[in-house]
Amino acid sequence: MGFADDHLIPLVDTGLGNSAYLVDLCDGRALAVDASRDLRALRTVAEQRGLTVAFAADTHLHADFLTGALQLAAADGATVLASAAGRRAFPHTALADGDETDLGGLTLRALATPGHTDEHLSFLLLDGPQELGVFTGGSLIVGSAARTDLLGADRAEELARAQYHSLRRLADLPDATAVWPTHGAGSFCSAPPGAERTTTIGAQKRANALLAAPDEDTFVRQLLGSLGSYPAYFDCLAETNRRGPGVLAAATSIPALSTAAVRELIDQDAQIVDVRPLSDFAAGHIPGAVSIPLRDQFATWLGWLLPDDAPLVFVTAPGQDHTELTWQALKIGYERLTGHLTMHAWTADDGAQETVELLTADHIGGQPVLDVRQQPEWEAGHIPGAIGIELGELAARADEAPSGAVVHCGHGERAMTAASLLQRAGHQDLAVLTGGPDDWAKATGRPLQEGM
Repeated sequence: MGFADDHLIPLVDTGLGNSAYLVDLCDGRALAVDASRDLRALRTVAEQRGLTVAFAADTHLHADFLTGALQLAAADGATVLASAAGRRAFPHTALADGDETDLGGLTLRALATPGHTDEHLSFLLLDGPQELGVFTGGSLIVGSAARTDLLGADRAEELARAQYHSLRRLADLPDATAVWPTHGAGSFCSAPPGAERTTTIGAQKRANALLAAPDEDTFVRQLLGSLGSYPAYFDCLAETNRRGPGVLAAATSIPALSTAAVRELIDQDAQIVDVRPLSDFAAGHIPGAVSIPLRDQFATWLGWLLPDDAPLVFVTAPGQDHTELTWQALKIGYERLTGHLTMHAWTADDGAQETVELLTADHIGGQPVLDVRQQPEWEAGHIPGAIGIELGELAARADEAPSGAVVHCGHGERAMTAASLLQRAGHQDLAVLTGGPDDWAKATGRPLQEGM
């Protein structure tokens, strides 16, 4: 059994595609790395092991979630460790390249690895002179590197060149050194990675195409050429993390609302977010509601499609977890959670409703087809003749969507979200495919079209 097996606990947020880490320091204390504001999983592990978090390290100013470091400082008295170059506006130990922190037997050494952000640090964990592993955050990740365009397209190449040198600095560590990235499979902060979430320096030297790039210019072309779109809320969250998000004593419960209160809130421009399964939304929903089913990816689509300054009213199904809903919103800075109601309560009070037709692949006829998946998914294989508009762009491009379209994604959830946005924009006679292009190919016996 190695160090990681006994003392390092990855805490994976599958919705954001990220990993935080808890390191058991073997004296009742722990180090947390890149913990988010949603500390439920971390707290569960810490309580099981009888640990208090003594150090909370952030590798960079995160764009995809609010840091939990301030929560840990307030609740556990944790010392916050972060880059001096980040100019954070709250108490922390400001670290520069080469600075070391004594963890009580182990040492954490800061390595400047700019690229994903200007102020990015990696943290090398040492046991005496031995390199146990390196927390690489948004620098070296499994099979790739994190994106460099989050500070603006005008800086993407400059930061990609910085990322080139940072990855090569990390590659100089011994091959056996474990690599513990924050961003991984499913993260919009990443260039397309592999499915694994941890690796070693040696494995990356053998398998990471970016490390194999023969020169800096090739590296930059490969990295920038692999970047897709990212959620709209990424543009503001790093600054919130620099200022320091508010400390929460607990997740505020969202109250039940009367239909009269909901009608009044709608008149005040509240956003209605329907978190029920897509089949429930299809059967009947409040006109103007946006369908974002409550699942792992809920926070991503909430932050991509709705403003953070509008009051939010949630339509929920019986038995859905309101605590999960609340924390997913809070971890990306959405705090105006006004309340919830059921669709049954709405219709019992004569509330109007709309529907969306659900179709299986064998029932698509001559209707136009709208594919709302990400561009790499489209290029991997799409229904011939389909129109492709990514879900994140659809609200701004609703007039480009064909009338009476069958909307599809990979399984149906994003397609239902798209249909709800199109209904808000005035589209009628929409249908949603319950499945994806592979289901269409199987039902028709026809091949998908690859490429653009």
